[in-house]
Amino acid sequence: MSRDLQPLVEQYLDDPTPSNREAVVMAALPLVRSIIGKISVPDHLLAAHEDLESVGIVGLLEALDNYDPEQAQFATHAYRRIRGNIIDYLRSIDVLSREKRKKMGAVQEALSSLRQMLGEEPSDEDVADYMGMAVEEYHDLLRDAQCRFSLSLSRPSEDDDHTMLDVLPSDDGTEGFEQFEKASTQKHLEDLIQTLPERQQTILGLYYTEDLTLQEIGEVLDLSAARISQLLGKIQLTLQSKFEEHAH
Repeated sequence: MSRDLQPLVEQYLDDPTPSNREAVVMAALPLVRSIIGKISVPDHLLAAHEDLESVGIVGLLEALDNYDPEQAQFATHAYRRIRGNIIDYLRSIDVLSREKRKKMGAVQEALSSLRQMLGEEPSDEDVADYMGMAVEEYHDLLRDAQCRFSLSLSRPSEDDDHTMLDVLPSDDGTEGFEQFEKASTQKHLEDLIQTLPERQQTILGLYYTEDLTLQEIGEVLDLSAARISQLLGKIQLTLQSKFEEHAH
């Protein structure tokens, strides 16, 4: 897609007509839709796919208007602006209650406590029982957590001041975990990822490295997109809790 997009962008820069601008938008729509597909969208009247696509296209056009071809490929440049616009919009309509945010912090603490008690990663049933909630409620909370991490991967909780990671696209727009605030943080997080079960590492790789959407990952693993969202939420909370353990 990016190989087809770049010549159209350069053609527009040479001849900025409305038809050339529209050609860029049409060629970049798969990029916009891919970014939307990687976000667990909240159940909100203003978060319909059409709304997010419109917001993404605004970001795309802003990226086109200030693009310098000597700095980067357009797909990389546009990815950041499109994703930024969508995330800012979702933050503006975020209705996740403070109670749920506190529960996410409680899940991190539960994961850490159970890990020490059991000597292994706790199951969903273990965590739900420890927290005194039904497994279905815990799964809903994990999906909320994944959505929350999508909005701010560096600060999943209002009460948490530690930065875990900042997911950025690479030069070709396909690789995640490209860089972190410090090299030591990157190495530490890579080590923590290696402690995860193989399937969880696979999901992270498909999501961040292969750049698959939740639906596409579900098709690969024969799971629903909702379940993939739950698993990503658990993985991210697990990494956060492990990161916190080593930070103290």
